[in-house]
Parts: sequence; C-alpha cells; structure tokens
Amino acid sequence: MNIKVAFFPVARTTFFMPSAEEDFAKSCNMLEGIFNNISRPMELLTSPEMLGEFADTITEPDLIIYQSTTFVGGDFVTELTRRFNCPIVVWAVREPTIDGGRLKLNSLTGAFSAGNSVYLQGGHHEFVFGNPDEQVVIEKLSKIASAMEMVKKLNNLIIGVVGSQPAGFGFGAVDEAKLAGTLGTRIAQIEASGIMSKATALSAQEIAPALKELKSRTKGWDKMPAENLEKYARLSTAYKFFVKESGAGAIASRCWPDFFVGFGAPVCAVLSMLNDNGIASSCETDIGGAISMFIGAGLTGEATYFGDPVAIDEKCDSIVYWHCGAGASCLASKSEGAKLGVHPNRQIGPTMEFGLKGGPVTVLRLGKDKDGFRMFLYKGEALDEPQKFFGTSVTVRPEGGEAASKVAQFVKDGWEPHFVVAYGDVIEEVKTMCGFLGIKVWEY
Repeated sequence: MNIKVAFFPVARTTFFMPSAEEDFAKSCNMLEGIFNNISRPMELLTSPEMLGEFADTITEPDLIIYQSTTFVGGDFVTELTRRFNCPIVVWAVREPTIDGGRLKLNSLTGAFSAGNSVYLQGGHHEFVFGNPDEQVVIEKLSKIASAMEMVKKLNNLIIGVVGSQPAGFGFGAVDEAKLAGTLGTRIAQIEASGIMSKATALSAQEIAPALKELKSRTKGWDKMPAENLEKYARLSTAYKFFVKESGAGAIASRCWPDFFVGFGAPVCAVLSMLNDNGIASSCETDIGGAISMFIGAGLTGEATYFGDPVAIDEKCDSIVYWHCGAGASCLASKSEGAKLGVHPNRQIGPTMEFGLKGGPVTVLRLGKDKDGFRMFLYKGEALDEPQKFFGTSVTVRPEGGEAASKVAQFVKDGWEPHFVVAYGDVIEEVKTMCGFLGIKVWEY
C-alpha cells in the first residue's frame, strides 16, 4: 500500500534563495527515495497563490510535508488546512551559516508559525528539523511514513472474531462504533461452533496441507496422538477458510472452554501457525490484543507474542510474559526450537512449548480508556531464557530496569492483563501513529 504524500516547499524571495533552492533540490531527491507516491512542485512555492495553484493539482493526500524552506507567515499553511484534512509534517531546515552575518533563511521561525496555525485549528502535525542529507531527518521521515502506512492499514483492517470473551474477560471486547470511528477497523464475527462445524465437515485431502505445515515447523509431533493432530489440522484449515471468506487481517479467537469441550482439542497451535503466516491472532477473544499484534507485526515485519504478565524475575530484573501455548513457532529460541506439547490445565494437545528468542523489543497494548482508546508502550530487551512455565514464555527486562516498580505502576494505571511483545524498537512509529489517530500514549 502506498500512502499519497504531497510536498509543499514554501519560501519568500526576500531571503537567500541560492541556499533555499539547494535545500529544495536535495529534499525532492531524498523524499522520492522514501515515498513511492509523492507529488511535488517543480519549483519553490513563493506565494500563497503559487501554493494554491499547486494544491489544485492534488487530490486527497494522506500526508502533507510542509517545508518552511525560508520564513513564511501562517497564511501559507492555512491555505492547506482549508483544503485538506490530513496530518501535516512541518519541516524546518538549518541556517546555512551562523557567523554574525545575515540571517539567510529563518526557516525555524517559519516552522513555529506553521505549527502554531495548525495547532490552533485543531489539526495534527509532526515536526522535523534538519537538512535533507542528515541521517536523523531521513530516519524520522521514514518512521513517519511507516506510521502513516499503519494508519492506512488499520483503516482497511477487518478483525475476524471467533466467539465471545470468556466470563470475566470483558476487557477484550470493544465498542465497534468507537473502533470504526477511531481506527476505521471493522469486525467480522463467527461463533466458535461455526468454526467447529466447518472443521468437522472437511475432507482428509483438504486438511493434509495444514498437517504437513505443522510437522515442518515443530518438534515432537511424532509423540502426539494421531487423533489430536487430525483435530488440529481440521481446526487450522477451518480458520484459514474463515480468514479467506471474511477478508480478515487479524483474528481474536475464543479458546477455552469451547474447543476443549466441543471439539476435544485446543486452538493454541492453530493461532501459532496463523501468526507464523502473517495473520495476527490473539486468544481469549481479545480484540484490542489482536489489533496490538497487527500493529507490532506490521511495523517490525515479523510475528509478535501475546501474553499475560505472570511473574517478576528479580534475578534478572525482568517481567515474564506467558500464555498456554499459542506463541508463533518462528519466535522460538534457536536453542530450544518450537516443540509441541499438551495444555497445562486440560492435558490435551497440540500446544506450543518453548521459551522465546532474545533481542530488543517493544511492549505495547491498545487499551480502552474511559472515553475511547489509549496505548501502552515501553522499550525493553527480551532475554534468551528457557521456558519458564508449561506453554510459551518470554522474559523482558524494561529499559532502565526497575521491573517490579513498573509492574506496580501498570496495575495502578489500570491496564488490561494482556500485552504484546514485538521484536524491534518501534516506539517512535507507534507514538507517531497514535498522534495521527488521536490516541493518548502512556509510555513507561
């Protein structure tokens, strides 16, 4: 998906135009290397009339990059906010020289003018400072691009919801109207019994690929009863059919007790394989969790982990996140690999059994606030630790440590008991995305 970007470089000819023209040319080259679908003028826009004429050629951009190449007043950016309803990046370039002589561009003051105007009109803007050849500027704009791409993906996302939340797990439900109004995300619902009926009706030929896939990605399947493996393959295939029929990009699935009682098998390994295959999938019908997984996977390019905060490990100043056995097999520690086992409470398989790999992580959660949504966020390090409990687990040391005091604050602040661990540092992308969506960020 390509976001539509419009670049508006503005200037006044009373300033030092050779430097402004040089910044403009370099900016165009740099931006065209980041954005696949960008509209830009052939020259600097040196009057509101010129800006308006160029704006006439633009249709509904997703993002505006407004470069105050020299100082200009607020009338320039107001012409854009009058026409378009989208986020704006306000960009100021550096002064060519600071030598006691002429102020050649005064770009930064122009950015203040633009930011003030957008703010007072109730719009949203991001700020970038620096020249187009600076790595920090390229990285900042690249992160803004990723955040805007995620906003677009969320706007087109369908969550496949299987069943309803178990008793006492109402935190996983969402107001569909608020969800559509804030993110644009929609829901496609099916009862757990509907999935089981589809699974029962499948032929041996239809379920064979699912069984082959599971065997290729896990260890210990040869110790699993054939009946359990067949039930897994039936459920897995039924879920894939539901994903295809509904157009779902993520799944929030009922698990206990329905699938144990009604089908004689857990859904853990099914969700694991869906996550492996790019369909973010949470259990216990946690819709906010599934969206969080979708965000984390989309920004990092790999599967995320969905777990309960079950323990504080003081020895390594870390928080242990765990779940029964639905972790993506691709996240297994290389030393352990993805192993199959049985559910710790129901003693039925297959479930995933392993400790997750180590590496830098972002822990996030799209939670419910009293008046809408909020985002939980912190940066940490997943330690290459062995499996802590039956099921799957990952041990995360928050940046700066103090795991126990952080957990106390999380509970005091009223967060849901499910979190998503995404491999990589996507803190800035998530914060920028939330700014675009009007979601408050709680960063720890």
